[in-house]
Amino acid sequence: MMRTVPAAADAVPDGADALKVRIRDLLGDSRVPEAIRVVRDTSDFFKVERGDVLQLAGRHYLIRGNEREGRFGLDEEPKLWVKRAIDLANGDVKIIKLSFTESFSVSVGEVSFDLSRSPRKEARVLDRVQGHSGFMQGFSVRDTADNIVRIIEFIRGDTLHQHVISLAEDHERYYRESFPEIFRNFHGLVEAIYFLHRAGEKHGDIRRDHILVEKETGLHRWIDFDFNFHSPANPFGYDLFGLGNVLAFLVGGGDQLVGDLKRDRPELYGTLVPGDLNIVFRNRIVNLRKIYPYLPEELNDVLLRFSRASEVYYERTEELLEDLSAVVL
Repeated sequence: MMRTVPAAADAVPDGADALKVRIRDLLGDSRVPEAIRVVRDTSDFFKVERGDVLQLAGRHYLIRGNEREGRFGLDEEPKLWVKRAIDLANGDVKIIKLSFTESFSVSVGEVSFDLSRSPRKEARVLDRVQGHSGFMQGFSVRDTADNIVRIIEFIRGDTLHQHVISLAEDHERYYRESFPEIFRNFHGLVEAIYFLHRAGEKHGDIRRDHILVEKETGLHRWIDFDFNFHSPANPFGYDLFGLGNVLAFLVGGGDQLVGDLKRDRPELYGTLVPGDLNIVFRNRIVNLRKIYPYLPEELNDVLLRFSRASEVYYERTEELLEDLSAVVL
């Protein structure tokens, strides 16, 4: 069941003049749109634009623009179904995710996964993780056309990708000084995913840009869990492969790419074998101890479970947690 919130006690009428007064009070004259369109049916999210006001479950949200894809190389790609907005009841910044669905299949090694983007699934997970500091927080409502809309609290901070790249100019210094805390935080992130898996839920799109490091608290929070996946062979496997990719990035202080090794350290490049490479991304090296011999063998063994040579993959999150707990830095 989706959790909804009551209308705010100081909710404003949806007349254009009253909305303009409210926007002026909250944001100043320069932010007041010349014309205001109140949107109650979000079915065509392409037409929900900056300056529109969404009326959802008795509250009003001023659209300020589209969010953009944070994935590497796609920083300028707008996500037209994801809007940044201002809650006109209190001035809080919100991320509003409108209903958008898609389906496709991917293969990881010999395992195939059917993926689908599901607003209903994300609404369900938002309910499940209410109050859990490891996840973004929010609630879901339905618009007048019965579309599921998710209202997400805005998190101020960098992605884990940005955070690590800012620290990792010299790998050995990064490993000695910064990585122990990063590793502890990663362990907490895996525990959060275990919380989901025990509840029969999945994240569905585990990537390092789907982890935000909250600026004020330092908390690491998972975001964007509207993908679901299905694979009878490994029910939680897609999440686990995602965790392996994140871990390899964190240990390496960035992706360690075959092409970079060939250019910068040809003597090591000549020693690479297929089993040194990531099972998902064949140009990424996961046998990182071959590059950085000061890494603990126990940590490298975890990475090798995500390599092309691995004969046994993680099937349960608790298996990964157990191996991570054995690592001594």
